[in-house]
Amino acid sequence: MMQLKRGGRRLTVAVSTVVLGAAVVSCGPRHPVAATNGGQQASGKADYARSADVPEQVEPDGTSVLVGDPQARITVHLYEDPRCPYCKQFETSGGGPVLTKWILRRKVKVEYTMASFLDGRLGGNGSKKAVNALRAAVEKGKFAEYHAVLYQNQPSEEVDGFTDARLLQLASKVKGLRSPSFDTAVKSMKYRDFVNSSEKVFDAAGHYNGHAGPGTPTAEVNGYRIPVEYSGLLYKTDLFDKYLARVIGAAT
Repeated sequence: MMQLKRGGRRLTVAVSTVVLGAAVVSCGPRHPVAATNGGQQASGKADYARSADVPEQVEPDGTSVLVGDPQARITVHLYEDPRCPYCKQFETSGGGPVLTKWILRRKVKVEYTMASFLDGRLGGNGSKKAVNALRAAVEKGKFAEYHAVLYQNQPSEEVDGFTDARLLQLASKVKGLRSPSFDTAVKSMKYRDFVNSSEKVFDAAGHYNGHAGPGTPTAEVNGYRIPVEYSGLLYKTDLFDKYLARVIGAAT
């Protein structure tokens, strides 16, 4: 069922218009099944690396990370798990690069709620470790770059591959991220409270296939949650770009 908040009707019209004629996707056991992305392959990492002035901060509630100009009129709230392969598809070849473009233009800001439910379903603690490391990256102003690197180098979902050693190795790909304080934060799970609080927010955000929490990735635009039946929009760069352009145009 559609969840509508502020501006809900306008956003409903926009998403319906943009996806008209697109295939409706089905759902997997925990994630929306990804549709093809229309042939585009891209990554936000390089763009973020060229724009050191993109603001990042932990939100006042202490459970999400905000990336982008706080004054941007469009807020996209994303629910993701570092081990989720559909999140990887979204971030590397779907809507993620589109968000990067609009963030750098200061038209959109993104709130990330990073969940770790896959550790419970699949075993291990890689998601928790990755979320902790991402929180540590905020202290260096490197969340966005590191977030991109983790998804570009995501291990197979069933493999608990985000070990301390691997997370530090991947952090070396982000200029200026590694430091004694960052390394210690990763190894000691310094931000364990943040990890647990973020998971609780995710669990309370809805239910999917009988489980607490929505499917991942889930996106809300100015409080409007893109319905599961339209989730293919998230993996099609051209359609997601058109959707955000319509929402941005309506807000200006």
